[in-house]
Amino acid sequence: MITKQISIFVENRHGRLAEITDIIGKNKINIRAVSIADTTDFGILRIIVDDPDNAVNILAENNITVSLTSVLSVPVNDNPGGLAEVLNVLAANDITVDYMYAYISHADDRAYVILRTEKEAEAEEILEKNGFAVK
Repeated sequence: MITKQISIFVENRHGRLAEITDIIGKNKINIRAVSIADTTDFGILRIIVDDPDNAVNILAENNITVSLTSVLSVPVNDNPGGLAEVLNVLAANDITVDYMYAYISHADDRAYVILRTEKEAEAEEILEKNGFAVK
């Protein structure tokens, strides 16, 4: 399923991640998945939350640089080779993955991978045709 991801510009300074996640938590927004990529001076925090539109508004109100993008959330068999099954289907159909990260769902004991691709609608259709119930 195509879902909303929040990307947050994070300055590399002591306590900044704590400040941002504290704002999110105090506003009763639950972080479901998280990834961070950093450089010397800053990082990009990518999160999936249960209320993305509200989270973006709250973060912006707190002068935090934030953007909303779409990504795919794909269930993956939680066993050796499960991720490779998904990636092989995408590769066979010329779908390039820009980045990805994963999480485990306690609700249904499944692993999920968050994928960013320029061809997300096509990727979603291909994955569903190949037996992956894109969530």
